[in-house]
Amino acid sequence: MSAARTRVSRETTYLELSQDDGGAHKFYEVTVNGLTVSVRYGRIGADGQLQTSTFPSVEKAKAAAAKKVGEKVRKGYAPAVQGQRAARAVSRRQVTSAPSTARATAPVLWRFRTGATALGIHIEEDRCWVGNQNGDVYTLGHDGEVLARYQLPDGVKCLVADDFWIYAGCDDGRVYDLSSKLPFAAYEIAEDVDIFWLDIHEGVLNVADRNGGLTVIDHEDEFQWSRRSTGGSAWMVRADEEAVYHGHTRGVTAYATDGSGELWHTATTGNVLFGWQEDTAVYAGTGRRVVERLSKVSGRIEARYQCDSSVYSCATSPGGRYVFAGDSSSSVYCFNSDGTLLWKLGTGGGSALSMQYRDEKLYIVTTDGSLACIDASEAAISAAQSGSVPVAMDIKQAAALPTYLPTAAVATVSAVPAPGAGVVVECVQEGGRMRVHVVSEGYEPSWNVQFPRSMRQLGTRYVVDALHTSQGGFYRVRGEIKRLV
Repeated sequence: MSAARTRVSRETTYLELSQDDGGAHKFYEVTVNGLTVSVRYGRIGADGQLQTSTFPSVEKAKAAAAKKVGEKVRKGYAPAVQGQRAARAVSRRQVTSAPSTARATAPVLWRFRTGATALGIHIEEDRCWVGNQNGDVYTLGHDGEVLARYQLPDGVKCLVADDFWIYAGCDDGRVYDLSSKLPFAAYEIAEDVDIFWLDIHEGVLNVADRNGGLTVIDHEDEFQWSRRSTGGSAWMVRADEEAVYHGHTRGVTAYATDGSGELWHTATTGNVLFGWQEDTAVYAGTGRRVVERLSKVSGRIEARYQCDSSVYSCATSPGGRYVFAGDSSSSVYCFNSDGTLLWKLGTGGGSALSMQYRDEKLYIVTTDGSLACIDASEAAISAAQSGSVPVAMDIKQAAALPTYLPTAAVATVSAVPAPGAGVVVECVQEGGRMRVHVVSEGYEPSWNVQFPRSMRQLGTRYVVDALHTSQGGFYRVRGEIKRLV
């Protein structure tokens, strides 16, 4: 008697969701191979993420695959041919960095080389953040000790803070929340937006792009409004309660936060390459070798800070007492608030693409991929101008550095937390959309909770560490998210 052979069939279903109104641009692929079901998903043009499950029978594997496909079709996905839609446009900042013309080198205390050009920086009380164009984000102590690494799918355009929350805007069109134990995608930016820079204020995302556009996305990751400025290459966007300040090749334009109109426009001395803000003023670093301080109320230019080369970055000490600039010739400058130059020094390692000042130290990220800590105290600068600088400590990564990857998976918890130990929220249907509302007592049950779309499952309850009230009338999650089972 001859043995019967069963041929294992392989079936693949490929779907795409591509919206022209500022929405998603994603694919979803389900493959059944015998007892195994593989799901690959992500943004069109990228490799995406892969999940694999095994079932006790071929019939159950096919049923599970059909259920997954049906869920996506009901959400608007449709069969497509892979490769017909192009990946999102990505512009990498092409910069040159000449040797410094300064007579002395800045007093660099320590330098950490990330391995690729670095644009992202954020300095907070207990740590320093740096992100590079390989998608690496590192956290370091103020003494230079490397604490952790986040490995994101694509290059980091910038790092921004919004109160407690830290976000990384990446070339894949996602903005990742790095504030929890594991990073997750908090916002997705429309495919036709070639991102240059972004800022987040009270949970509202503001994106500046290659074409001089400004796109505003709310805390629900939903498009709110957009404007096209008169210039292109918008490298500056800063936001506060009153306005969004948008810098491009024709100057700086301020828009009302609700999108109702333009508040003012000021033609700057040159094309804007970087922006900074304080309470009453915004600062525009330009390609015409000058930083200009503009009034937030009127747009009037209040002061100019003259450099010797194109300004790649700028920052201030609190209140704008001192103004710092980094140019295309690997130099950093410090000015009084009125525009008087106090010092100019070489970085010793490339041009500063972003910078931040904190506690008499200037932190810069550079074209050679370094995060450098410069002693900006009066004594250290005076010594540096006399030719006396410390030997910069070259920081190395720890052998067993904790590394965190983005996730859409949610840990589970089986019990409702005791009062004060967590907050229960639930995913509900509201107006044809999935929203998240609070179940626990002591909160406004009609308010939405800012919650990652990729984690939302209708009817599911979750436990979060804490909720914070936003001025916009919604709650923001702080800490871990766990699914209640």
